[in-house]
Amino acid sequence: MTQEREAGDCWIALSLADSSGLILAARVGKHTDELIEELVISTEGKTDCKQLNSDGWGGYERVLSPEVQHYIGKDKTQRLERTNGIVRQQTGRWHRRQNKFGKVWEQTKVTTRLVVSYFNWIWQHSRFKTTAAQRAGLATRSWTWHDIVSYPTLV
Repeated sequence: MTQEREAGDCWIALSLADSSGLILAARVGKHTDELIEELVISTEGKTDCKQLNSDGWGGYERVLSPEVQHYIGKDKTQRLERTNGIVRQQTGRWHRRQNKFGKVWEQTKVTTRLVVSYFNWIWQHSRFKTTAAQRAGLATRSWTWHDIVSYPTLV
């Protein structure tokens, strides 16, 4: 069952903090309601925001709770689409695939985690000269890969 679910094209779904550009959650999977549900659940508790901006795909309305304000339109998702493009492009480069949907799901999941860490903690926006983590108040400086791999975590 798992092999069947993790075969074929996979999508990278992101939730983004509008004020800082911090990627709150990322999920890899088929373009289904389950993928959106996983994304919404993994985003819960990371922000008090009760607003979601998305494209017109119907999965969001089927999954979102009624208290979440849902805005649809490209004018609301421009930053998210740009970030998603960066993540997809970098994920593809990191495991030497083309800039498109990955076929090797486990590799896509691992490289997506690395790219999200890079995007949030290391990469400095050319205009702001800060990282998303700095703009969100989570860091006082841009991190290095050494900072990320040596950060104490619970296992």
